[in-house]
Amino acid sequence: MGTLNFDRNEILEAMDKIVDRTKRMDMSWDWPCGVAYAGIAEAYEATKKEDYINFLKERVDELISLGLPVWTVNTCAMGHCLITLYQTFGDEKYMELIQSKVEYLRNHALRFGDSVLQHTVSAKNDFPEQCWADTLFMAAYFLLRVGVMTKDEALVNDALNQYYWHIQYLQNPDTGLWYHGYNNISKDHMSGFYWGRANCWAAYTMSKVGGILPECYLYPQYLEIVGSLNEQLSALKLLQTENGLWRTILDDEESYEELSASAGIAAAMTLKRNPLHIKHVQKSIKGVLEHIAPDGRITDVSGGTAVMKDRDGYCNISKKWIQGWGQGMALAFFSAVLNYSNLDVDGAL
Repeated sequence: MGTLNFDRNEILEAMDKIVDRTKRMDMSWDWPCGVAYAGIAEAYEATKKEDYINFLKERVDELISLGLPVWTVNTCAMGHCLITLYQTFGDEKYMELIQSKVEYLRNHALRFGDSVLQHTVSAKNDFPEQCWADTLFMAAYFLLRVGVMTKDEALVNDALNQYYWHIQYLQNPDTGLWYHGYNNISKDHMSGFYWGRANCWAAYTMSKVGGILPECYLYPQYLEIVGSLNEQLSALKLLQTENGLWRTILDDEESYEELSASAGIAAAMTLKRNPLHIKHVQKSIKGVLEHIAPDGRITDVSGGTAVMKDRDGYCNISKKWIQGWGQGMALAFFSAVLNYSNLDVDGAL
């Protein structure tokens, strides 16, 4: 089995810079903060730096005291850092919020078809019967983590059901790549582009399942996840640029390289530990490191993106500003790199 070659101190210093810059961002209780703080939580797990977890506790406690929004699929992304805070400090207020999000997703969130979560960003019926890859990070992976933590088998099965149907609706079996969204009313993928960050949400969350689900190989739906991820990563490696990155429209050579997608895809390859992907991960380490500004901002991260109407809609999204999901996915990638030699390998799966 091959190994990654990297300067551990360089990665640790890069993570410190990214975390320090993320601390200065004034993010409220929603998905940008959820992804950013999930990244800090991953960084804490990888490094055990008390500064990381203490910041999360202080900021999350402040947000709680200020009052929380109504739950949506997107606001459930904050559940990831709540899990880490609960596991670290044992404070029941975090578990109460976790269970509140679970109760919303179980009993109140809009669903369609075979109990598939509709993507929501507000209290309204934002996108009727639409399934987005984003939901896997914001809700399905969260449900799985809680189900495993609380030994709630029904919750585990609900989470795996989300993965199963998102695979059926969003992955093109001919290419292995994922579309951004699916409209169950019109029975199509709307504009039908292989958006980079959608593939990041899918690949990253699928790569995490085997590492947290005990006896994962006994769940038929997990084997669907394995097959999907294997096909996706084998397709994505061919679309990696010379800079070790991926584009905002994966198969469009004129679209720009985008860092949140690149970091998430590289993290998935790292976590999967296929030895044939080591050279691709190696290139990504260099590529992501080169997109850390002196102040710790991850550069070239596209702004918030709905399922756009056309190619120009994706290609013209600004990548000028700092974004929580860029910070978070870079931290998730570097955390996986630091932990590479300790990751389990799923054998023949």
